[in-house]
Amino acid sequence: MWTDRADATPQQQLRDMVADLGGTGARIGVEYESYGLTASAGKKLDAAFEGFATLLDASRLVDRLRAVKSPAEIIYVRQAGKLALAAREAAIATVAGGVDEGEVLAAMQGAVFRGGGDYPANEFIIGPGRDALLCRYKSGRRVLDDEDQITLEWAGTYRHYHAAMMETVVVGPPRDRHLELFAAAKQALEACAHAMVPGKTAGEVFAAHAHVMDGHGLEKHRLAACGYSLGAKFTPSWMDPPMFYADNPWVLEPGMVLFAHMILMDSESGTAMCLGRTYLVGVNGNECLTEAPLDLIVN
Repeated sequence: MWTDRADATPQQQLRDMVADLGGTGARIGVEYESYGLTASAGKKLDAAFEGFATLLDASRLVDRLRAVKSPAEIIYVRQAGKLALAAREAAIATVAGGVDEGEVLAAMQGAVFRGGGDYPANEFIIGPGRDALLCRYKSGRRVLDDEDQITLEWAGTYRHYHAAMMETVVVGPPRDRHLELFAAAKQALEACAHAMVPGKTAGEVFAAHAHVMDGHGLEKHRLAACGYSLGAKFTPSWMDPPMFYADNPWVLEPGMVLFAHMILMDSESGTAMCLGRTYLVGVNGNECLTEAPLDLIVN
């Protein structure tokens, strides 16, 4: 704790506190990879402790402890999964031609709040038409056309624990490209789910995703990552390590909560297709915490 004033020196006050605790000359781990420790504050921290103690980067120490959830944490994650499913039902009931996307967003977030949930650690992603390929939150709303597509990525959040989902909903008759991309996304998600077991690595989960996507000739339309760990997070992101990308050596363990997202963006035809679910790694396999039909949603 420090006192805010014009000449405030929180790093020096921290050093003084560590000195009072007998930390002179100690080796101290710092979470440098933290949203709250800006580059500027980090430099001031290093300067304040120079010659007093040795600061080491211990960012992954806490990450690894957070990655495996306790039984009490899993209770919260299960409730988050139920809220994610409630938001999905609200979206399906709302998406239609002539509906403002703001109504869809309000219905989804409202379902989470009515279930006793929290704000998520980042905004729900919502994008119709060409914005369905963006897979990022953007400001501004428009009314859905009678023939449209809308990508949704959201999380049920309970006591700040997250369970995420992702869908691309087609409004009106789906194009052939929608059907082709959905078939690949579904197959890739099933392959990833098969790989999310104890002893496998995060890189092996990504390899399962890439093998299916590339087998469908979709290498240039997929991403270089296909998911990550989830937990108790705050803004600006609900993402936790490990992430599923090529050759990531992080070994999966029972108790990990993992979100796998299959994202396909065909800019040439303007077609999007995304599909994502959250899984709990068990002793012998995994359990989908956001169990919902892997069917193309057409409204």
